Order: sequence, then structure tokens, then C-alpha cells
Amino acid sequence: MSTIPKNNSETVAHTPGRASSIGVWILQVVLAAIIAGGGISKLAGDPVMVDMFADIGAGQWLRYLVGALEVAGGVGLLIPALAGLASLGLAALLTGAVITDQFVLEQSPWLPLAFLVVAAVIARTRWSRTEAVVGTLLRR
Repeated sequence: MSTIPKNNSETVAHTPGRASSIGVWILQVVLAAIIAGGGISKLAGDPVMVDMFADIGAGQWLRYLVGALEVAGGVGLLIPALAGLASLGLAALLTGAVITDQFVLEQSPWLPLAFLVVAAVIARTRWSRTEAVVGTLLRR
């Protein structure tokens, strides 16, 4: 909320909207770097990723698919018009990661769950822009 100073003792308050917008952008950049970095390591054939997807048992094609989706989602988070859609897609991907970690790999799902929460916060915050983008696409 902005205030207009009535005398010299009052200060101008910054709008909470601007502060929260900056905070969400920080979340987007951090999540984009983490997710895209993981995607690049999957696409590059990092031996840890190759072994992990071998343990999953679905084949290495899944590693390439997940890697490509992670890189696309990370890039999408940095494009204002796509950030909401990208975060929704990443939330779906991270839901699969949580389930896979818990039930297939039998390891802790807390890290992908934390990233899922961040993606959901971004999706909620960017919802109005996401609706506008989808509405524009549907009118064509």
C-alpha cells in the first residue's frame, strides 16, 4: 500500500504487490536453474542419471523425455507469458518424481515435494496471466 506523506515525518511505503512479485521472480529463477540443470544432466547422460533411470526400469527413453521436459519447463519459467503454464507442467512432472521416489526408488521424496510446492506457489501467483494466455489461444 502506498501512502502520500502528509508531513515530513511520514515515509512512503512500498506496495506489497511489488515485493511479492520480486519474491516470485526469485523463486522462478532459482527453480528454473535447479530444474533445467537436472534436465541438462539427464540429457547429457550423467552416469548417476543413467543408473537412476535403469533402476526405475522404464528405459532410457524416459530419461530423455524427462530431461527435455525439465529444460523446457526451466526455460518457460523465465518467460513471463509462459511462467504459469511452465509451473503447472513442472508441478505435474514433480508429482511423478515424488511418486517414483517414494514407491519405485524407495527413497525420500522430500526434495521433489519441496520443488512441487514452489512450482504450485508460482502457478497460483501467475494464474491470471495463465488464464489470459489460454484464453487467447482458445479464441484463435
